[in-house]
Amino acid sequence: MEAEARTLAEIALDQDGALAANIVGFRVRDVQIHMARAIERTIEQTGELVVEAGTGTGKTFAYLVPALQSGIKVIVSTGTKALQDQLFHRDLPRVRKALGSRAKVALLKGRANYLCKDRLEKTRLEGQLQSRMQVAELMRIQAWSGRTLSGDIAEMDTVAEDSPIWPRVTSTSDNCLGSDCPHFNECFVVRARRAAQEADLVVVNHHLLFADLAIRREGFGEILPGANVFIIDEAHQIPELAGQFFGESVSTRQIAELKSDAEREAAAAAGTKAAIKLAGANLDLAMRDLRLALHGQNARAAWVTVAGRPDVQKAMTELRQYLHDLHLQLSEIAEASPGLESCRDRAELLLQRLDVTEALDDRDRIVWYEVGERSVTITATPLDVAKPLTEFRQRLRAAWVFTSATLSVGKRFEHFTRSIGLWDPETLLLPSPFDYRNQALMYLPPSLPAPNSFEHTQSLIDAVRPVLAASGGRAFLLFTSHRALKRAAELLSDLPFPLFVQGTATRTSLLEQFRASGNGVLLGAASFWEGVDVQGDALSVVVIDKLPFAPPDDPILEARMQRCKDEGGSPFGEIQIPNAAIAMKQGAGRLIRDSSDRGVLVLGDPRLTASSYGRIFLNSLPPMRPTRSLADVQAFFANATVTMNNGDDEHS
Repeated sequence: MEAEARTLAEIALDQDGALAANIVGFRVRDVQIHMARAIERTIEQTGELVVEAGTGTGKTFAYLVPALQSGIKVIVSTGTKALQDQLFHRDLPRVRKALGSRAKVALLKGRANYLCKDRLEKTRLEGQLQSRMQVAELMRIQAWSGRTLSGDIAEMDTVAEDSPIWPRVTSTSDNCLGSDCPHFNECFVVRARRAAQEADLVVVNHHLLFADLAIRREGFGEILPGANVFIIDEAHQIPELAGQFFGESVSTRQIAELKSDAEREAAAAAGTKAAIKLAGANLDLAMRDLRLALHGQNARAAWVTVAGRPDVQKAMTELRQYLHDLHLQLSEIAEASPGLESCRDRAELLLQRLDVTEALDDRDRIVWYEVGERSVTITATPLDVAKPLTEFRQRLRAAWVFTSATLSVGKRFEHFTRSIGLWDPETLLLPSPFDYRNQALMYLPPSLPAPNSFEHTQSLIDAVRPVLAASGGRAFLLFTSHRALKRAAELLSDLPFPLFVQGTATRTSLLEQFRASGNGVLLGAASFWEGVDVQGDALSVVVIDKLPFAPPDDPILEARMQRCKDEGGSPFGEIQIPNAAIAMKQGAGRLIRDSSDRGVLVLGDPRLTASSYGRIFLNSLPPMRPTRSLADVQAFFANATVTMNNGDDEHS
């Protein structure tokens, strides 16, 4: 009777199930079965479920099994394209094969991730590349274009993902010609979307998911196929990403790309080149003047702080006027080709988006700017995304599952659920199956100065040196600012272990070098706090220099905090602490990634024990043994060495 009461997902994930029988190394986890049962129930009831699944739960299998068994349309969304590829090319095939599932599956990315045959051909014929390297890369892409079945540029490992050649041979929603394209019937994006329409399970990423929701909101149809179930992995990223996609944005990069495309299209149409060239030259001057006007200002701030400056007003007036001139010129010749018609429509859209700079901040949104290395972006961001997200869920009438290793703060979910408009979801807090009390130690170095003092980084590095000596390197040092990171790199330049510093190479390259070194020390900032997985002995120490509070001068955070204060709330307690606690859990989560891992988490912020709120952070972390004694750390690694030596002897 007991066997009959088990659900399909439980049967598949149990010790006598399909996954144990067919996947090498599969381990039965009670927490994984618990999660799968809850998802199964949510799908059956078209409900809403929020699951925090600690590291090692096996949440990917826990949601793939009931998703494939459901027999209905499922969309799974992941946090990054790298995780999306891992899920689709590694995890999904194993589960599908183990279950003997015949469900059709598809991978769908945003348009810019696929080769555009039309833009490839135009770039090749135009021949105006900036270096021999780009010419060589174009030739490799040209050869690959005849072999690839998917057109997914992730296949091309011989061309760097940040190469300037890619924007020349891929399209965006702005410059795609759609059904007017001469290559429409062989378009890789069209093929991928058709496959997604026909699939039972589609793997996407959050950026594509929100691009789809934003398009539906404007009434322009949809990118993704209709689904009965949405499973959102790495769901802690959702509130911030939703704000980006439900806002409006315009950048000088978009205008420059339009100008370049317009000139290229005009060159192919008789008698149109000169007028377009003049309008483009004027636009170049206006964009240059805007960058100069913002030079010396904060790199990221509320637009209202600069909008009244005469030089900014002049540059914006000219930018709008010259973009209007380009639009007029394109309108006169748009019928000459689909490409010119597309450029005209893009100019009109960018003119509308420039209106965002005329708007004043209100209680519902913040208008802000950001100055990059080569571009200025102006954005209007909503301060609350709960309402539009609630509207979408109600309209789609699907089951929703949100999961991550970091959704709760102090074992409670309200911070996350309220931010996305979930008012009465089922919640599930599943601890990691790892034995943190024996696998990990939490070291709180004594007598460190205040985190805002000049001496803090020096003192922290002094405290960390003997830890690195005991561990034999094998460490991540995570910093909340690039200034502290650079200072630490200077202080550790004499380290007897390979030193890898963010900014000296790409993230992927640094991680590969770190893993290969076996005893390296890696110094990283924000991008290394999550989505990094190093199992085994290569990583045995994670150092977090300070509590990761967002900078108070961030314009979006500042506006949200002011709104919270105006409504009688506590900005620090309701916004800053929960956000920082989740970020800290992400950073700490780099340490123990497998049941055989052992390591020490070093926390360098004295506020953890000296402040009234420090306990919230400590309670949000896995249950590691705390210590303020360096001798305990040294003994921890000495015992690990003895264990490893014994293991080697037995093996031999």
